[in-house]
Amino acid sequence: MPSRTQPQGSAAPGPDALSPDALSPDALSPDAQPAELLERTLLEVKKVIVGHDHVIERLVACLLARGHCLVEGPPGLAKTLAVSTLAEVTGGSFVRLQFTPDLVPADIVGTRIWKASTETFDVSLGPVFANFVLADEINRAPAKVQSALLEVMQEQQVSIAGETHPVPEPFVVMATQNPIESEGVYQLPEAQRDRFLMKVVVGYPTLKEEVTIVDRMSVNPPSPDRLLTPADLVALQAATDAVFVHPAAVDYAARLVQATRDPAAAGLPDLADHIAYGASPRATLGLIAAARALALLRGRTYVLTADVADCFLDVTRHRLVLSYEALADAVSTDGILEQVLAQVPAPRLVPRDDAAAALATAPSPSPVSQAAQESA
Repeated sequence: MPSRTQPQGSAAPGPDALSPDALSPDALSPDAQPAELLERTLLEVKKVIVGHDHVIERLVACLLARGHCLVEGPPGLAKTLAVSTLAEVTGGSFVRLQFTPDLVPADIVGTRIWKASTETFDVSLGPVFANFVLADEINRAPAKVQSALLEVMQEQQVSIAGETHPVPEPFVVMATQNPIESEGVYQLPEAQRDRFLMKVVVGYPTLKEEVTIVDRMSVNPPSPDRLLTPADLVALQAATDAVFVHPAAVDYAARLVQATRDPAAAGLPDLADHIAYGASPRATLGLIAAARALALLRGRTYVLTADVADCFLDVTRHRLVLSYEALADAVSTDGILEQVLAQVPAPRLVPRDDAAAALATAPSPSPVSQAAQESA
C-alpha cells in the first residue's frame, strides 16, 4: 500500500485540488465531486439503516481503502442489512454466504467438475467471485473454510487445480460475527483477523432510534436507490489513493502502533503485562489507508492527525493478542487502546494557507511589549 508523502515544507493541497478529471476516465459524472458522491451514498444508506452512523462511515471507508471489514455485534442489530444495503447503493455484484459448520472450502472458492461429454475437468468458480462478498456469521465455519478466504482477501485471486483466477474489481469481503454465542463457533485465528482492515463493533440502538426502527421497518420498509457503479467505486478508490498524507501523520500512526508492542517505552508500563503481542506493521499501513478514506469522506484531500486517531481503535482492536493476566482481569482491548491513544502525543498539522492567514490576522505587538521583548 503506497504512501504518498511530501516534504515537511510543502503545503497540503486545498479541498478543491482534486477534480473528477483527475480520476479514472468516464468513471464519475462530470459535475460530481468525490465528497458529494460519498455524502449522497451515506444518506442513501441511512434511508434504510437507523442510527449506526459510525458503522456506516467505517464500512464506506473500507470500500474506499480497498480493505475488508469485520462487523461484530449481537444478533438483530442490522449488521447484515447494513452491508447488503451498502452493496445495493454502490452497485456491483453481491453474494451472501451463510457460514455453517458443514461448509467445505470448495463451497466458497469453487472446484473442478468432471464433464462426461468431453471427458475433461471444468473449473466451476465459487460464489466468492463477486464485487461484494458478505460472509455472514463467519465464526460458525471451521478453520479450513475460514482459511480458504485468506488468498482471495489478500491476493485478490483464487487458485484451483494450479490455475489462478482473479476476482472482479472492486472486491471487498465484509464479514459478520456474533460474540455472545460459544456453541458451534470457531474463533477466527490471528492470521485471519489480521487480513481485515477494520473490526467495527455494533451496539444497541437508543430508545429514540428503536422507535424509529419500528416506524420505518415494520410495514413497507424503504429500499435504497443505486447511486454508483463499479467504475465509480474504482474511481473513488483512486481518489482516496491521491489524498495527501504529511510525514508527521505517518510518524504519528507508527508511534501509536509501536506503543502497542512496547508500552513501557511509550510511558505505559502498566500495560506491558496485559499485551502478549502488539499490532504488526500491517496496522500502520491500515491506519494510513483508513485515514485517507476518512479524509475524503469528510471533504478533504489531505489527512489530519484526527483522522488517524479516529480510526485507531477500529484498525487495531482485532490485531492485539492479550495476555492471560489481561483475560483474567477482564481487561478490554478497547480500554488498552484508549490509554495508548491518550498517552501518545499527536502533532498539530496546519495547512500553509491557514498558517499564513493566522499570521496576517494576528495583532501586531505594541511598542511597549516589543521593547520589553528586546530588553529580555
